[in-house]
Amino acid sequence: MSEEPDPTDVHQLVRLAKGWAEAIVSDDPARIASFMAEEWVIVSASGIDPKARFLSLVESGTLTHSAMGLRTEPRVRVYGDTAVVTARVTNTAHYQGERHDADEWTTDVFVRRQGRWLCVLSHITPVAPD
Repeated sequence: MSEEPDPTDVHQLVRLAKGWAEAIVSDDPARIASFMAEEWVIVSASGIDPKARFLSLVESGTLTHSAMGLRTEPRVRVYGDTAVVTARVTNTAHYQGERHDADEWTTDVFVRRQGRWLCVLSHITPVAPD
């Protein structure tokens, strides 16, 4: 592994992060799933949720997003066929009909499989109040 990541990988991962944010707002489970490996999980204050649960909430309309934006340019680190992408993200979600506005740090772990980057883990941490 070299110290300097391949600029093509970095560019691709930044595009993926932005594309995934757009997919989340689309509320299209298939589009969202295209960014995730089968074993994907999200870690948040409420614990660990698997891909199937997350996508079922979207599919049922229990979880929707009306806004998702990157507040910072993603920080990308590549370690062979594994990459870590961290950024500050704001979003507006509706869960069970209740609106939730969030300002969070997100860390996504991607693995390269058959030449394609897929996310295996997402971790969200609320931004500390000023």
